[in-house]
Amino acid sequence: MSPAFAWALCLMGAVVMVSIVLTGAGRAKADFTMADLQAPRAMFERLPAFGQRAVWAQENSWEALTLGAPAMLLCLISGVNSPTAVTAAWIWPGIRFVYLFAYVGNVPPLRGLCWATGVTAVGLCYVEGLRAVISAAG
Repeated sequence: MSPAFAWALCLMGAVVMVSIVLTGAGRAKADFTMADLQAPRAMFERLPAFGQRAVWAQENSWEALTLGAPAMLLCLISGVNSPTAVTAAWIWPGIRFVYLFAYVGNVPPLRGLCWATGVTAVGLCYVEGLRAVISAAG
């Protein structure tokens, strides 16, 4: 069993934390006050453009985590050692990190490439994990 899948989970958690920091930077530029805690989403229109993109990137990071975490757990539990899956597991959080800055920096082609690469990496992990489960059962 490769530790790459556990590392991918931990690193993706770190990516989500970075997305939270980027969102906080946007809020700071919008003169966030304690009164905004009553309705933090109401201040969205006050955020600068990069801050709005940071919010969307953060939301997408949570979605990516919920899509990818089961794939990494499937590979961990089924004992996947496939070089393809291990490589995909390392790529997933790395490309999602780049994705954050492509999104916040408003670089749509790079953002799209990062998104597609991340989804493909997760898909490969699902395939390899399922393959390992079927192989063990048969």
